[in-house]
Order: sequence, then structure tokens, then C-alpha cells
Amino acid sequence: MKKPLSNEILSQIEHLKKTGEIPTHIAIIMDGNGRWAKSKGLPRVAGHRKGIETVREIVKACVNLGVKFLTLYTFSTENWKRPKDEVSTLMRLIVKSLRDETDELHANGIRLTTIGDIDKLPNLVQSELQDAFIKTEKNSKMVLNLALSYSGRWEIVNAVKKIAQRAVENSIKVDDIDMEMISENLTTKNIPDPDLLIRSGGEFRVSNFLLWQIAYSEIFVTSTLWPDFNSSYLIDAVKDFQKRERRFGMVSEQISEITQKKTNAKINK
Repeated sequence: MKKPLSNEILSQIEHLKKTGEIPTHIAIIMDGNGRWAKSKGLPRVAGHRKGIETVREIVKACVNLGVKFLTLYTFSTENWKRPKDEVSTLMRLIVKSLRDETDELHANGIRLTTIGDIDKLPNLVQSELQDAFIKTEKNSKMVLNLALSYSGRWEIVNAVKKIAQRAVENSIKVDDIDMEMISENLTTKNIPDPDLLIRSGGEFRVSNFLLWQIAYSEIFVTSTLWPDFNSSYLIDAVKDFQKRERRFGMVSEQISEITQKKTNAKINK
């Protein structure tokens, strides 16, 4: 986060904040590090290193936009299947990034959290994460949520197991189980569902990411590979988001009526 955003980007961000709704929660599938490196004749690790630079810029831009939650798909459960050398390198990069960035995240009022099967991560990664959690736990400007050793199906299975155990113990009835209960047993129970899901790299799939939570998220896909994704692309994604009509199963007239009621309530305060 050390390199500041340009005045031009800051100006665009301020304009964007005046023109429409800013997503409360943005989730990003950061795809394309390996392809970026290959296209330049570089080892895959070069793409991951460049991808970390992109993370720094996007975190900075989201803070300036007023985004409250940013979830980054950092390492999936499927990623454990990659070559051992690459996995080891990724784990080392995570440790280095935490050591390099935690102080600045803290200074900028950002709280670090994670979702996923964290117990499967190397002990050193778990230790660095714990230190970062403790240092930033009282920060409230934005939550940076890293999905590590994460999969949406794994998360839903775990939620089902927790609920089933309560049913076996007779602390709940089967008829008590509803969507709210399922949401409360997910790893994102304290985080609102994403308003906007961004995927870099041009693939049109969600890759087992936040399967329950993105039911009504707006989805923005760009062919830009993650190492080349910058604040301008983020601004484009939010501009596109502001043009969408989010109906949540309702019709346009109902949405207009709800919006008008909210506007009147603000005026009458």
C-alpha cells in the first residue's frame, strides 16, 4: 500500500462516490497470475509476485471508495493439487506479504480476517495470520478477508454438519432450519453477502467461491489478467455495478417503490 494512488484515480473515485451506490462488499476471484507469467516467458512465481502488487493497489482503491468488506480468493482447496514447489512458493509469499503489509494495514484502519480450512495451512502461515488478526482486530475502516484453503462446497458441508449436530442433540427441530440459520453457520456469518463479484482472467465460472453468498451478487468478468488489473479496472467494475438494477426476485416497479421510500425516509430525518 506504500505507492499512493494517482490524483486522476482519486478524482475518478470521488466522482464515482457521487454518481451511485458503492458496493458494501466486493469479492474478487484473482485469476491469471500463471498465464501472465507464461506470456512474458517468466516462471509462474513471477506472476504471483506481481499479483501481490495488484492486491496492494486494489486494497487502497477500495478503502478510498468506501468499500467496507473486500474478500479475495487467495488460495482454494483445489490449489493444494498444484505442483508442490508452486504451493510451497505460494505459502512463502503469503508469509512474506503478511510480514510486510500488516503494519500498514493496521495504520490504515484495515482489519484482516480469513475464511477457509485454516488448520491445513503450514504452522508458520497460521502463526503470521494470528499475529495479524490480533494486531488489526479493532480496526473498522475496512475488512480485508482472505479466502485461504477455501471452497464453497467445503463451507456448506461444514454448515450442514453443525446444524445436523444440533438437531441430533435436540437443541433445534428440523423445521427450525431456514436460510438464516444456514447463513449463520457459514464462515462468513459476520460479513454481508457480496454486492459485486469480480473475476479477472476472462473465465466465466465461479470456481467454488462463496457459492451460497453470491446468490444475488452482480458479476463482472474481465479478460484482464490479475497482475494487470489496476484501479482503473476496479472503477470500471463499480461503474458497471451502478448501472445494474438489483431486483432480488422482484419486479422493477417494486424496486422503485422501495428506493423511493428510502429516499423519503432520508429527507424526513
